[in-house]
Amino acid sequence: MAAIWGYLKEQEWRLYKKRRQRRLNNMDFTVISSNCIGTIMYHDLGLPYRTPTVNLTISMRDLVKMAGRLRWYMAQELIECAPEEGLKCPAAWLGDVRVNFVHYNSFAEAVKKWGERKKRINWDCIVLTGAERDDCDYEVLQAFDQLPWPNKVVFTRVDYPEFSSSFHIQGFEDQPELGMVLGYRPQLLKRRYMDDFDYVAFLNKTVRTGRIGVE
Repeated sequence: MAAIWGYLKEQEWRLYKKRRQRRLNNMDFTVISSNCIGTIMYHDLGLPYRTPTVNLTISMRDLVKMAGRLRWYMAQELIECAPEEGLKCPAAWLGDVRVNFVHYNSFAEAVKKWGERKKRINWDCIVLTGAERDDCDYEVLQAFDQLPWPNKVVFTRVDYPEFSSSFHIQGFEDQPELGMVLGYRPQLLKRRYMDDFDYVAFLNKTVRTGRIGVE
């Protein structure tokens, strides 16, 4: 019985993702993300990665800094550095922004993929995504909300009605930071915590970013 239910659950999950794919009207966008949230969006929607921020982490503080001068940072070379304490993945400086390539086997592989995907950036449809984790305090959330990019969302552990870019993911209110939103909720149907956010509707409503970020 458990095997049958497991099969049905996976089939429902597959159909759920197919419905999302059919709803999507905007097929050409670039997600600049602090973690793998953007990666999962592309993957579940069956789209190629049109961003270099895939399978890596950037602190929210550094993401805000990078987004403030995005074109300048995208023109910089990756300089290999020692991994952060507790991490064993390749790491690099992009200007003064640290990038942790958590799902890459080598720095050479990370540089190759970064370069390939950087060429696919759609500067006319930039989307920023972040999460209230690690060094993300109230000041960082405020700075993120004030960035000139119109298409942005940061997932938070509690509600911040004063920030139009924040989206409260329920279930982490008693924790010091937002938990793993890419994990699955303990419920009947297979759903990630991040699925609380209708990112298809969000992507369909994106506006042109034009020359934002040009120095």
